[in-house]
Formats: sequence, structure tokens, C-alpha cells
Amino acid sequence: MQNKAPIISKVDNRFEALFNSASMAIIVVDSKGVIAMANQYANTLFAYTDDSMVGQVLEKLIPQRHHAKHVGHREGYIEKPNARTMGLGMTLSAQKKDGSEFPVEISLGHFKTEEGQFAIAFIADITKRKLNEEKILAQQLEMEKGKEVNDLKSRFVSMASHEFRTPLSTILSSVSLLSKYTNTEDQSKRDKHIDRIKSSVKTLTDILNEFLSLGKIEEGKVEMNPEIFDLVEFIHAVNNEMSVLLKLGQSFIFQHKGITQTYTDSNLLKHIMINLLSNAIKFSPEQASIIINTDVTETHTKITITDEGIGIPAADQVHLFERFFRATNVTNIQGTGLGLHIVGRYVELLNGTIHYHSEFEKGSSFILNLPSLIKKEFE
Repeated sequence: MQNKAPIISKVDNRFEALFNSASMAIIVVDSKGVIAMANQYANTLFAYTDDSMVGQVLEKLIPQRHHAKHVGHREGYIEKPNARTMGLGMTLSAQKKDGSEFPVEISLGHFKTEEGQFAIAFIADITKRKLNEEKILAQQLEMEKGKEVNDLKSRFVSMASHEFRTPLSTILSSVSLLSKYTNTEDQSKRDKHIDRIKSSVKTLTDILNEFLSLGKIEEGKVEMNPEIFDLVEFIHAVNNEMSVLLKLGQSFIFQHKGITQTYTDSNLLKHIMINLLSNAIKFSPEQASIIINTDVTETHTKITITDEGIGIPAADQVHLFERFFRATNVTNIQGTGLGLHIVGRYVELLNGTIHYHSEFEKGSSFILNLPSLIKKEFE
């Protein structure tokens, strides 16, 4: 009989025909793990010529990384044989003669003759099935992504219709009033309404910029451009830029420890700082201090921003970095609920972490930790 070892001698013609006409690979192994029989389909599947598989150790058909474990499994099966599917819930790999691998599904059986105990494996190549599964999964992910994008658009429209209403109303009313102040002595009144228009336009621009930033993140279009820069000078520049937003009596207190040079993406860090400082200003009362502490070593950069604001209710804190989430105590304060979500995503891009500590009506601290010497990873 073709593809059989001498140790199995009593095989009739009907079994031989069935064995070799089967549309799946069938391999018989003795108690020592030596292949005793292999049908034509098995030889073709594993790229062996007729009979060359017989006499080989079974592990020849298994990737090297699995050899040690497989020997133990094989010996255990010979000791306590039972018909079953192999590796339920696992992806099994087989190896062709040329070393290439492919996914398989294996069912095990056993029989005993006067020549000894044998295990029989029925092996199916599931490469096409896996490719189809991957294709279906990719389609599902694409559908979920599309659904997520549609949900994002829907929530943006809902948010925009609410958040745009106030600044647009301010602009319209101010423009209407400006037309009434035509005399030179009315200049101060005109300036007041011009400032209101500018402030409202800035609010609208900030809302749109947050949404555009989120869109770029979701599409994977935000790139890392790390550079070496002086963190102290950087913080002073950001503070100067943000100082125009300070309420009456509010002030920044900046304290630095360690070396001044750091290595990260200064543009992304600036976006993070502006968002955190904007929140600190927005949610803190007049006369409050906003404390910025920086600590830079040769391996990390730590930035802590502490305010004396309204704090975050304990029940809301778990949702803090979710898209469109707004704490229950800020519903009367303008905002999109996107800022901290974007901060969290930027921190991930910088390979960093962000933590916070907040007490309701007492204030909040946000602690940013970044690796500061990661240049080799980008070379």
C-alpha cells in the first residue's frame, strides 16, 4: 500500500482506496511519534514526495517553536487516547517541507493493533477560511469605524448647535448695536462690542479647531516630530500666550527643577499645555493661582498643573478623558467635552502618561509624565 510503514501490515484494498481518496490529510503516528502512514493528500499538503513523509518524526510537520510542548502533548495523548478536536480555541500552525507555515484544524483519533498503539490525525488546511475571516473582520471594523464616524458627526452637530448659539447671538447683537454708534464719542462703545465679537469668533474657532484636531487623530494624520528644546523657555512662552485669558487677579506660578533640556514634540506638548491651562483658568475663580511645576531628568519630563478651581465630582472622574464628556458641575460653562480627550490622545502619541487628582470645589492637579530622551526610537 502507498505511503505506509511496514509496522502496519494488514490493510485491505477497500481501506487503502478510502485512505488515499480522502479530501483531507490523514496521518498515522506510532507510539514513538514516528509517521507510520500518510495519504496522498497529506503528502501534497505538506509538499512531500510519495512515501518520503513516512518514517519521519511527527515534529517535522510542526514549527520549531512548538516542538518541546508538542512532544509532551503527543506522549500524553498516547498514554490516554481519546477522539477529540485538537487545540480548541487556538490557532494551530503546520509546517511544509520547505519550512513555510499554514493554519490547520486537526481532529485526533486512535486505534490499537498487535503492532502497537497508534494515533490518527485528520488535518484540514484552513488558510482560505482564515483569509475570509480576516476579510470579514476587516469589513466589520470598517463598518464600526464608519458608524463611529457617523456618531461623531451626529454628536458634533448636536454639540455645535448648542455651543455655537451663544457666540453667534453675541456677534449678531454686537453688529446690530455697532451700526447705532456712528458718532466719534461712541468709540468706546464700539470698541466694547468689537471686543465681544473678537471673543466670540475666538470661541467658534476654538470649537472648530478641537473638532479638526480630533478628526486628524482619528485618521492617523498626527505625526510625531520630536526635538530638543529648553522646557523652561517653552513654559514661559506658553504662559505669556495664555496670560491674556487670565481672569481678574489670576496668576501663573512657575517652578522648575532639574535640567532644562528635554526631547519630545514641542507642538503636541504646546497643545496639551494650552488645553490644561485653559481649563485651569476657565474653572478657577478670580484671584486664584495656577501653579505649574516641571521636573526634568535625563530620562523623563514631569509637568504638574494645579488649580484652585471647582474640581471634578468623584462620580464623573472615571469618564474624564472620554469624547464629548462634560462633568456635571460645568454644564453652565461653555465647552465641547473634547479637550481632555484630545489631551489624552496626544499624550499617548508622546509615549507618556497623564494622571490627575481632583477634589470637588477645591481644585485639580494634572500630572504629565513623558520620556525625555527617546531620540533613538525615531532615528
